[in-house]
Amino acid sequence: MMADIHPTAIVEAGAELGAGVRIGPFCHVHAGAVLHDGVELKGHVVVYGGTTIGKGTVVWPNAVLGGDPQSFGHKGGPTTLEIGENCIIREGVTMSRGSDGSRGVTRVGDGGFFMAYTHIAHDCIVGNRVIMANQATLAGHCEVGDHANIGGLTAVHQFVRIGHHAFVGGCSGLAGDVIPFGMAVGNRATLRGFNIIGMKRSGMSRKEIHELRRAYRQIFEGEGSMEENVAEAVAMFGDNALVADIAAFIGSRSRRYFCLPKRGGSEDDDGSDDS
Repeated sequence: MMADIHPTAIVEAGAELGAGVRIGPFCHVHAGAVLHDGVELKGHVVVYGGTTIGKGTVVWPNAVLGGDPQSFGHKGGPTTLEIGENCIIREGVTMSRGSDGSRGVTRVGDGGFFMAYTHIAHDCIVGNRVIMANQATLAGHCEVGDHANIGGLTAVHQFVRIGHHAFVGGCSGLAGDVIPFGMAVGNRATLRGFNIIGMKRSGMSRKEIHELRRAYRQIFEGEGSMEENVAEAVAMFGDNALVADIAAFIGSRSRRYFCLPKRGGSEDDDGSDDS
């Protein structure tokens, strides 16, 4: 099936269009852009060269994809933006290419939902089925794991890591890493226990959730140092792959500190059997 291109759209020579691509009014697809099968640009969308959009992704009006990184360190070298399959990219979303002084690529996984006016900066790595609500913003070099959920109007500091299945509440200022399944809220955001709803949706059993809660208390409320508490949690729950996953995340330190709970424990750990 040939691409369907509106007469007012501009598709430069050197752009690659797959089968069934639909390009709406007043779009501009630059040379070097690649749109795979079934991609739809609703209208008034700009896709710069070096950008690849995976099969079935739908882009709504006024999105700008693959623009130059907003970084003084970028010297104009060739870099890329890679967007996965079956994403929904709503109005006014911006995603920048990588910078030539860092990864050189910004990568977005499959099945993501990026609501209006969200921003993904240069050199970010975003996993599969990530949700970013309206006007959520990732600064440069951030890493977001699969199935993470970032609330509206939330700002994420550069180099922050957000673990898989984590939840960051709306209107938060996130300056530290969030463990897998963690829930962080506030300005500056603090860890508020686990993303219980996300755990349930992922199919975790009641036993797994309660074991993770016990490990959480050991790690963040234990009497030793963070390193000692993590080691103790691994010793206590050595056969639990999810505990090991969180321990590995903490052990692979990034350039940011970790989000920690407020004193007195986490807000989701109220002792109720709600899992």
